[in-house]
Amino acid sequence: MTDTSPGLLGPAEIRALAERLGVRPTKTLGQNFVHDGGTVRKIVRAARVEAGDRVIEVGPGLGSLTLGLLDAGASVVAVEIDPVLAGRLPQTVAERRPDLADRLTVILSDAMDVTELPGEPPTALVANLPYNVAVPVLLTALERFPSLETVLVMVQAEVADRLAAPPGSRTYGIPSAKAAWYASARRAATVGRNVFWPVPNVDSALVALERRDPPETTATREQVFAVVDAAFAQRRKTLRSALAGIAGSPAAAQEACEKAGVDPGLRGERLDITGFARIAEALG
Repeated sequence: MTDTSPGLLGPAEIRALAERLGVRPTKTLGQNFVHDGGTVRKIVRAARVEAGDRVIEVGPGLGSLTLGLLDAGASVVAVEIDPVLAGRLPQTVAERRPDLADRLTVILSDAMDVTELPGEPPTALVANLPYNVAVPVLLTALERFPSLETVLVMVQAEVADRLAAPPGSRTYGIPSAKAAWYASARRAATVGRNVFWPVPNVDSALVALERRDPPETTATREQVFAVVDAAFAQRRKTLRSALAGIAGSPAAAQEACEKAGVDPGLRGERLDITGFARIAEALG
C-alpha cells in the first residue's frame, strides 16, 4: 500500500510534476524517484534526523525525501546536478509545505565538485544516491565535510553489502576499507523496488554510517588508500605480490608487511583498515 501522507509526494504527484517539467528519468544520472511516503519516513527514521540538524541531501530529484527531512525539523542543503530539478525544488516545497521553505537551500552542482557549503556545517548526509556514483560521492563527502557525524544513504543492495562488509567476507573490498577509514558502517534496511519511479531493475538498501576517528598512524590518508587500491587491484594475489608495485619489489613489500606485523602471505581481503594503515606507515 502506498503512503501518500500530507505534504509528501505520492505516485500521481511525482508523475504529474515530472510531466509538467518535461523530465524523463535518465539512467545516465541514475534517476529513480521515490514516490512512497512510508519509505520516505522509513529513511528519515533510520537516519535519526532531529530538529536542528543540518543535512546534506545529494540528488533530491523532485523532492520526496527533501520534504520528509524538512518535516522532521532539519534544515536541508540539497545538491542537485539537474538544472530543471534544482530550479523547481524550492517551489515544490513552498507549495506543499510553505512553513518549511525557509529551511531549504538548493545548490546546482555535481556533488563531486562541491567543496564548501553555505550556512552552518552539516551534521548529517541523507540521500538516495544514484547507483553509478554512490561510492565516490559518499567517500568524497566524508573527506570534505568532517562535521558530518552520521550518514544514511540508499544505494544498490550490492553496493550496500560492499560498504558494510567486514574483513574476510566475500564482499569486502575497496569501498569497505575506505569507508572504514571514516566511519563504522552497517546495512540498515532493504527497500523494495516498487517504491520508485521508474522501477529499477536492482534491489536497494539503506546503509548507515557513524563517524569515528581514523586509525592512529603517521601515514596520510592518501598513502593508506594507495595501499588499499594496490591490495585489491588483483584480489587473488598475496600482499607480497600485490604491493610489489608501490613498494618497489616483492621483497620490499614483504619487509613492509613484516615491519607492520602483517603476514605478507595474506590477501588484502583479510586486512582491516588499521592493518592497511600500518603497512602504509612501514612503506614510509
